Amino acid sequence: MRVFTGFAGVMLLVYAGAAAPAAAVPAAKPDMERGKQIASTVCVACHGADGNSTVPANPMLAGQQGGYIAAQLAAFKAGTRPSPIMQGMAAGLSPDDIRSVAAWFESQKPAARFAHDKALVDRGQQIWRAGVKASGVPACAGCHGATGAGNPVQYPRLAGQYPDLSLGWLKAFASGARPHPVMGPIASGLTEADMKAVAEYASGLR
Repeated sequence: MRVFTGFAGVMLLVYAGAAAPAAAVPAAKPDMERGKQIASTVCVACHGADGNSTVPANPMLAGQQGGYIAAQLAAFKAGTRPSPIMQGMAAGLSPDDIRSVAAWFESQKPAARFAHDKALVDRGQQIWRAGVKASGVPACAGCHGATGAGNPVQYPRLAGQYPDLSLGWLKAFASGARPHPVMGPIASGLTEADMKAVAEYASGLR
């Protein structure tokens, strides 16, 4: 084994260290107690302390993908997803706060909900599983999962969401009021009746 000493040896170590890629710094683990505190003080009025909103105009966050919640809070904070209410709520949250409250809501158990209109459910199930080929609408399950559980960061959990809220989102995507490169074209290919059917079906998923 060759040993380098003196100034040359020191400089060799310096240059070798500079050439090596910096080690990735792992993200801090969520602080669940901090997440619970934020949920019970900042979020409780609209979403409930456990994320089971009792107001149909406010999303259910219990069981929602933590990565998705964190991404949306960051977007509200940055103003890239405009919302006068949520921008104010997210403004005071640090990245660690966002990570912690998102993890807290993901860990909560969603309240059981049920769809009520069988005709809508039957049509909604068809669209959810197979899409609408005539208008190029893909199956909802392709992104949101067969049970509506979603996928971290990109695709939210829609299972158990209030149908009127899901319907409102679809209309906003279709009209461009909420611009989205994926959901805009998809929602535009749905009739309002189909939107209602999908929203009703998703509300009964668990």
